[in-house]
Amino acid sequence: MDKNQATGLILFAAVILTYSIFFATSPEIPSVETTSPTDSTTTAAEAILPTVGIPDSLLDLERQRKFGDLAPFTLGEEEELILENEVVKITLSNKGGSIKEVLLKNYFSWKNEPLFLVDSAQTSLNYSIDTRLGPVNLNELYFVPELSLQEIKGVKQQTVTFTASSPSGQLTQKYTLKEGEYSLEKSFEIQGLQGIVTAKAIQIDWKDQIKSQEKDLAESRRKTQVNYYLAEGSYENLGISDDPEEAKIAESVKWISFSQRFFTAGIIADSVFQEVELTQSTPTDSSLVRSMTARFFLPIQGGQAKLTYYFGPDKYKTLKAVTAGFEENVDMGYFFVSWVNKYIIVHLFEFLEKYFNSYGVIIILIVFLIKLILSPLTYKSYIGMAKMRVIKPEIDELKEKYADDATKMQQEQMKLFSQLGVSPISGCLPLVLQMPFLFAMFFFFPNAIELRQESFLWAEDLSTYDEFIKLPFTIPFYGAHVSLFTLLMTISQVLYAHFNNQLTTATGPMKNLGYIMPVVFMFVLNSFPAGLNFYYFMSNIFTFGQQALIKLFVDDTKIRQKVEENKLKNVDKKKSKFQQRLEDAMKVAAANKKK
Repeated sequence: MDKNQATGLILFAAVILTYSIFFATSPEIPSVETTSPTDSTTTAAEAILPTVGIPDSLLDLERQRKFGDLAPFTLGEEEELILENEVVKITLSNKGGSIKEVLLKNYFSWKNEPLFLVDSAQTSLNYSIDTRLGPVNLNELYFVPELSLQEIKGVKQQTVTFTASSPSGQLTQKYTLKEGEYSLEKSFEIQGLQGIVTAKAIQIDWKDQIKSQEKDLAESRRKTQVNYYLAEGSYENLGISDDPEEAKIAESVKWISFSQRFFTAGIIADSVFQEVELTQSTPTDSSLVRSMTARFFLPIQGGQAKLTYYFGPDKYKTLKAVTAGFEENVDMGYFFVSWVNKYIIVHLFEFLEKYFNSYGVIIILIVFLIKLILSPLTYKSYIGMAKMRVIKPEIDELKEKYADDATKMQQEQMKLFSQLGVSPISGCLPLVLQMPFLFAMFFFFPNAIELRQESFLWAEDLSTYDEFIKLPFTIPFYGAHVSLFTLLMTISQVLYAHFNNQLTTATGPMKNLGYIMPVVFMFVLNSFPAGLNFYYFMSNIFTFGQQALIKLFVDDTKIRQKVEENKLKNVDKKKSKFQQRLEDAMKVAAANKKK
């Protein structure tokens, strides 16, 4: 508090004290606590006496001192208005022209309670503008509301206009909600008020205590974070760590979102946001997922400023239609697998939803279609492993002959592969090409809102773990429940490893690895969504079927005959440049080893 503020505060207190002694008779005015002039955290507005017992004339003086020509806007009664369409219900207040509640009509919490994405008890959204007397929070002003309905180009829309008028000019806030949309458009307009409003930008302070809407709090916290998109076209976020995080962003920002696992509340600038400051932390209260704040400025151009809110589900195609980069609020995985989800799985899922109501059936069909598309690679992989299997006697002979010289053994193996027309990677490469599809599901199913609260068989909700057995204790790294889909996936993976070992030449630790990894994944995936584990289980089942079918048409005897034909054909075959370079590299490595 500076010297002028302190002096003004003391004089104001003296006026009130004098009035109470000589003029006011009833009721008695409460005693005033003296405020230290050196207290920098207390403003003049905060030091005002309680309004009970203070004459209206003095309150008017204080309003005039604080708000100036905007003082008449501080008087009024709060009134609520509703903007509503098929998917969302938004409650607005004429006090501040603010958003009080946002209800998603087609979704419920895991406790089957109404799902409010904005709740005045947990969310605050304040807009401030600079005036000649200092900053004014618009939430302290009362506006006159007007609701209108219209249809533009066949699209119905509702509009609420909040106006605060005076002889000097007016402040206008306008909200527009179109049918079937989760986006809410908002505009600010300042007319007149020259010399009163000095703001070149609107300061926006957004705070939210994210309520827990899902059964699995730990998974919700892993998927809840502050996201933002730079005007230059770069997506960023504060991460998913439980430690408090903050960021001051020097660049202009296009949009900011408080993104949960399945829902997002976002603000998108018509132009840009500037001087953005973001924070997030994890509260100790188990009813809350995250605490988030965002402070930034929206430039005023020609007396106007516009932005758009998004309050809705994390559906990839829905978010993609909002604005550039907004679909990044759905985690589709790293770049080498995200293309599978974005360009194949999302569209395939949407197509199948039109014809099937059961998401368990949809998952089965997705597995079938993916396996069908990848069947040529599966066939080549099987043939490659079969060739390696039939030449195993020759490989074992080389291992025995050159047991003491690994480099020589590798050289002879390469020569053997060349003569027999066999590639050691022919069985592995097709499997590698299938890996993006396998890993893509690891990101798609945990983030697929389509599976939320959808049941299948014994699983009540495919978007979270199926608690087949609830344990009275917690197993480290496993949890306090048994997921049956995870167990089925593990058993099928172990059987597949056993079956696969009969088809390959793997020995020793590599052979045992196929049995160890499924057990490791059983611990990792026990708390993952039932839909994901069901997908992997069905994938193993279809793989069994594919390999059984291929085996009916592939005879090891015929493969051996083909190998012998290649051996005769390649007797005088010259080494390829690649083979020659590989042999030279082996020789150099052997020479360096001897040195």
